[in-house]
Amino acid sequence: MAIEVDLSGAVVLVTGGVRGVGAGISRIFLDAGAVVVTCARRPADAPIESAGHTAEFLPCDIRDGEAVDALIDAVVDRHGRLDHVVNNAGGAPFAPAATASRNFHAKIVELNLLAPLLVSQAANRVMQSQSGGGSIVMISSVSGHRPSPGTAAYGAAKAGLDNLVASLAVEWAPRVRVNSIVVGLVHTERSHLHYGDEAGIAAVADTVPLGRLATPEDIGRVAAFLASPLADYISGAALTVHGGGERPAFLTAATVNDPAAQRK
Repeated sequence: MAIEVDLSGAVVLVTGGVRGVGAGISRIFLDAGAVVVTCARRPADAPIESAGHTAEFLPCDIRDGEAVDALIDAVVDRHGRLDHVVNNAGGAPFAPAATASRNFHAKIVELNLLAPLLVSQAANRVMQSQSGGGSIVMISSVSGHRPSPGTAAYGAAKAGLDNLVASLAVEWAPRVRVNSIVVGLVHTERSHLHYGDEAGIAAVADTVPLGRLATPEDIGRVAAFLASPLADYISGAALTVHGGGERPAFLTAATVNDPAAQRK
């Protein structure tokens, strides 16, 4: 018997759901039959569509608590409920920790840790009082579980996000499940900003045990699973989705299996 994710009729909010990983997540939820509402500070260049359905868009700066409350109210006013939230909005430009300003660090932590908390708080108030409760999925990063040079504040914020998930899963149970996806390297329209040209992207992909970068839809399928009834007993989890991780650097540096090095 086939087991499929069916979210027909469920109302899902995807923050930052109009570009990159967020757009892939939105498309997968559309495929699963959900009503998808996206939010960002500005809309996508083209509608987010899949399976004959189109995601709705509401503008919101999720760092603004009043704007977040208005966003959640708008979703509920429009659809009568809010079943799932995917806190995807986030990110950080490269900046050495020693020279980045205090304001820069504060804004990175605000976007990647405090803003998802604000959205989750507002969503939880709705989910606790509706039939069926709800679920929240945080999009975290491997940067929170390994050194993150050049994006130190981002990595620290993502580590905090995963800890936040564990706490909220306890506080908000049993009505609301809270989980995170610890995302590895993903190929998006902005990959060149992180990895360089196509040769650079291919070289980075070769470092992944599964031989490729994730697609946004790969992350979307995991988010849809965590939101679905198939994951009804999963809460407080941090599910790592990184294609097997990274080959340890010492294995490349070691000479034990290099006959040429041993002859020196």
